[in-house]
Amino acid sequence: MLGLKLPTDPRWANIAEKNISEILIDHAYCEQKAASTAISLIVSFPEYEDLVTEMTALVQEEMSHFKLVHDLLKERNIELGRDRKDEYVNQILRFFPKGGSRTDQLIHRLLYAALIEARSCERFRLLSEELQDEKLRKFYRKLMISEANHYTMFLNFARKYGDREIVDQKWQDLLSFEAEVVKSFEKGTGVHG
Repeated sequence: MLGLKLPTDPRWANIAEKNISEILIDHAYCEQKAASTAISLIVSFPEYEDLVTEMTALVQEEMSHFKLVHDLLKERNIELGRDRKDEYVNQILRFFPKGGSRTDQLIHRLLYAALIEARSCERFRLLSEELQDEKLRKFYRKLMISEANHYTMFLNFARKYGDREIVDQKWQDLLSFEAEVVKSFEKGTGVHG
């Protein structure tokens, strides 16, 4: 369903479990960044009324997810700490050239967002199936469903605002690029890396 060209090695879940504090901290910041992305789309493209409406709802949802993760951190006496760079996202953002028309910029941002949500969904599925902690398994199962909905929403908006054939080709090219990026992060301890 997600179309990812390279599935995450299932052993990633074992690494994640051994570093669950790091995963939870990274996850908290991922939720904040997802909310920031939605706000940025509202600010940058206010003329797309349907997009603004959906992004407004998404900001609220992502911040509620942040609260859920932050509550888990507090329960486990894990300090949130300072945000760290997300090398996975930084590498992905290099794929499309800078500039272009406003429509191209919008399409590219929507495709980036769709991809990040798709990879998050896939990783959350692994956590929901492989973690020993039953509470975390249920938690990630629930969030996996949200991420799948976000992925399809972003991809559908890109297809709505751009030429479907061109958007689909860009999507496939981005997926191929992302597969190469993921290869270099297989043993990472972040949500994406």
